[in-house]
Amino acid sequence: MAETNAVAKTNRFSAGVIAYRAGQYVESAQAFRELTAERPASGVLQNLGNAEWQSGRGGYAILAWEQALWLNPLDRNARNNLRFARETAQLEAPELTWYEFASSWLPATAWAWLAGVTLWLAVGALVLPGFFRWRKSAWQQAVAAFSFGAFLLCIPAHVGTLSRANLGFVLEKETPLRLTPTSGADNLTRLAAGDPARKVRTRGDFIFIRTSRSAGWIKQNQFRVIGSNAKPGR
Repeated sequence: MAETNAVAKTNRFSAGVIAYRAGQYVESAQAFRELTAERPASGVLQNLGNAEWQSGRGGYAILAWEQALWLNPLDRNARNNLRFARETAQLEAPELTWYEFASSWLPATAWAWLAGVTLWLAVGALVLPGFFRWRKSAWQQAVAAFSFGAFLLCIPAHVGTLSRANLGFVLEKETPLRLTPTSGADNLTRLAAGDPARKVRTRGDFIFIRTSRSAGWIKQNQFRVIGSNAKPGR
């Protein structure tokens, strides 16, 4: 069964690549989107962003590339594509705090894992020698001190990861930012596809977001956060 699933995923990825090379960008995006829905991977998201961009769906492309960096901060192609897309569409990059910037050095799940490992290593170096009646030595104290220091350094980055999970992007062009979470509400402004914003809270079919210039309500299907496990859109 696992081998069959792997073959199916390989075939779908190949179909997406072939469709992209043939100029069938909508079909290519659909193939990569289906793969992303099953199990997100930076390489698939990178290709999804390329197909979405060529399809004229800049907001979806920027989201896909940002999600690729969320999984793999070393993805240079995704980073270069984001820089090009923002220069072309005259869009600003998300504003990050220092601890959010630090969290972007490693994949999103790495900081929690590192914090757990270093904490238990520090505790083990302090507790196990007494439990097993080992003679205390300088290297045990050094390991405990180093591990605890590394644990403290991981905490701000982990907090930054949790904070960045609420960072998202507008998907559609000329998306209205509403005063209240109702369909008939007055529009405060209109947002461009790919504009960054932070999710604050939800109410019904609407999300309250905060951009660098304003804050208001937007429909949920017009906005997606990078920390979401949902597929990047249809």
